Amino acid sequence: MGEISLSELEARANAAGIDLSQIDLDSIQLPPGDDFGIISDDEDVYQEEQLDFDYGLGNTIVVDNLPVVPMEKFSKLEGVIRKIYGQIGVIKEDGFWMPVDPDTHKTLRYCFIEYNTPQEAELAKEKTNGYKLDRAHIFAVNMIQDFNRFMKVPDEWAPPEIRPYVPGENLQSWLADEKARDQFVIRASSDTEVFWNDARHLKPDPVYKRAYWTESFVQWSSLGTYLATVHRQGTAVWGGASTFNQLMRYAHPQVKLIDFSPGEKYLVTYSGHEPSNPRDANRVVINIFDVRTGKVMRDFKGSADEFCYWRNWWCCRSLLACIQVGWWEG
Repeated sequence: MGEISLSELEARANAAGIDLSQIDLDSIQLPPGDDFGIISDDEDVYQEEQLDFDYGLGNTIVVDNLPVVPMEKFSKLEGVIRKIYGQIGVIKEDGFWMPVDPDTHKTLRYCFIEYNTPQEAELAKEKTNGYKLDRAHIFAVNMIQDFNRFMKVPDEWAPPEIRPYVPGENLQSWLADEKARDQFVIRASSDTEVFWNDARHLKPDPVYKRAYWTESFVQWSSLGTYLATVHRQGTAVWGGASTFNQLMRYAHPQVKLIDFSPGEKYLVTYSGHEPSNPRDANRVVINIFDVRTGKVMRDFKGSADEFCYWRNWWCCRSLLACIQVGWWEG
């Protein structure tokens, strides 16, 4: 339904004999737990995919171990901090907050800094964590997302729940299809669909369909075992002949490109960031994950000049060849 103006709405209400002033929309509520079978797209994506990636606040850092100063020195300390962190990226207009103790009217030893992009925040964390302001003040810098996770750690240790073994699906069973068919994937608008390709039929057979499955693109792994989806906070792999269950997630904010090693043992993710200051070098992040465990085996972070031989993504093909022969396992 298209949008209508307030005057058009009032005209329609008058024509229908409805007094809009007597309508209280806030009092209209669905019965608790009853959605009449209608689930919104957002809820559907959240409940079905359960990616659990950290969205939002990815461009904010927490700087701890700052000097404790009275209000008359507040502006001076703020200026020093802004000078340090303003060299790394652009701090948002309202992106600096240093809380003050209401009783002592002194700072509380930490502050929050919000950048324009998550890449600038990550770089600020890497460059200044452990920075020595003076002998008594060595910065401890964390992403606010990490800080929130630390706060959720329970005070008392509890043994992990032992889950019963459940045999997994043969992820390559579709390669032994009795009709010798292949699978292909199509993405259009918000829908992603997997089909059987049978040359004997004019119309492909559908296998699986999901809306909002990826935010960027999808990609088969080298041997066809996995289908990878790309999101703002990382990559996920899915598998199965027809179920396409989520198998593993790999955190890499603002990931742009991915590729698998020829034997599918490793996944390489890449992101590049152009800084707000054109005089600064482009920032490159390359992560190499173990596909099955999701563990980061190697990572490379720095300016594009430091990794100039990786500026062209296709040069990573040589890197993948080195991975396959075990060059990175030493």
